[in-house]
Amino acid sequence: MTAQHRPGLVLGSRFAGDFPELGVPWRAAEASVPRLLVLNEPLAAELGLDADYLRGDEGVRLLAGTHVPEGATPVAQAYAGHQFGGYSPRLGDGRALLMGELPDGRDLHLKGSGRTPFARGGDGLAAVGPMLREYLVSEAMHALGVPTTRSLAVVATGDTVQRERPLPGAVLARVAGSHLRVGTFQYARANHDDEVLRRLADHAIARHHPEAARAENPYLALFDSVLGAQAELVARWMLLGFIHGVMNTDNTTISGETIDYGPCAFMEGFDPATVFSSIDTQGRYAYANQPPIMQWNLARFAETLVPLVDPDRDEAVRLLTEVLGTFPDRYQRAWTAGMRAKLGLPAGAPAGEADELIDELSRLLGATRPDFTGFFRALGAAAEGDPTAVRGLVGHLADPWLARWRALDPDPGSMARVNPLYIPRNHLVEEALDAATAGDTGPFEELLVVVADPFTERPGLGRYAAPAPPDAAPHVTFCGT
Repeated sequence: MTAQHRPGLVLGSRFAGDFPELGVPWRAAEASVPRLLVLNEPLAAELGLDADYLRGDEGVRLLAGTHVPEGATPVAQAYAGHQFGGYSPRLGDGRALLMGELPDGRDLHLKGSGRTPFARGGDGLAAVGPMLREYLVSEAMHALGVPTTRSLAVVATGDTVQRERPLPGAVLARVAGSHLRVGTFQYARANHDDEVLRRLADHAIARHHPEAARAENPYLALFDSVLGAQAELVARWMLLGFIHGVMNTDNTTISGETIDYGPCAFMEGFDPATVFSSIDTQGRYAYANQPPIMQWNLARFAETLVPLVDPDRDEAVRLLTEVLGTFPDRYQRAWTAGMRAKLGLPAGAPAGEADELIDELSRLLGATRPDFTGFFRALGAAAEGDPTAVRGLVGHLADPWLARWRALDPDPGSMARVNPLYIPRNHLVEEALDAATAGDTGPFEELLVVVADPFTERPGLGRYAAPAPPDAAPHVTFCGT
């Protein structure tokens, strides 16, 4: 097969070349018997990559990081970050590598590829289960219309990873607009002069927010653009009941994409205090806390931009604080627009009446705690005149609200396009990952097919739309390190 038929071999090294201060050239650990577990063929086609090549020996080694295409310079990226509110000045890719930039400009990045200088005592490896979790949930998020990193492949390494018990090892290959984070800017600001910080900001503008380059103050415009993207992103999370679980500043992207699916999960019974992460004992990253935490993270981003925004520090702080203060309103507008869509409200519905309905619904859900995803899907039937499923979830308490809502003539067709029937239900995800860890990928593959098309009902697959059984143990997630 000739080079022109192997687009997977074309990887740029722009970040590695432009920012030697922000990364360390590195190579992945060898994999004893690399074997492809899952390949995202639609994504490969979108990227212009040859799926047959990626399934071959060299392609699998590329996806595991042990084959480096000519001209590529894999690097472990450096970044800092606030983790659960505490600042860590040196984090970085402890078990990951940026392989390089694909022809369309997106990053090809590996996770679980071995220790790097940033490993902080860890082994740098990953197990099959957590890597398949990121693949599954990130692809579900993409299908739900949420900006996200994408999963290209998971490769089993043939090696054993030691955790609480021995587990089969794996490497995830993922694709993103970039892997620039708030933590990248924190690291540049703390460890380098303003020239490096300025180059980094110019790189982020050119790559993600080019309109900022034309603004009177490009770096203030960069902040404004990132803030807007993150307000929209968190609103989408909230509308789906998604809980990221570890909203540290090193997991907050400049592109506005969701990144790092460690202790993430979807809320089932509605409860604003829901937390799944085993280490979030104080509920810092609970469902309802996600919008204010994102604003807090953006404040840390603003701090890094002070020397770029204005030579007068006080003026820079004033300008950045002014933009930061717009976050609650921008988030609320995005969330309200999303709720109107979930309720099928026509464009002409009076804003005041719609807002009252949404507020009343929030109180109703808080009082009855129904399955969040199931409730909104059931509303579609209620819009067509059958409130049976809604009453089954919240009882007759909903009747007055339903009467007012139906008087606005909601559109069940539009509701079916925005309210998913299928999400990665936590008990089903664990079931699939346990089977895959034991060598059976069948349940994973079936669940992936369902969540990759979440709005289309599939006969005979009702269990994928049902919440966990009432006697199921509370769901707990872990960072997977």
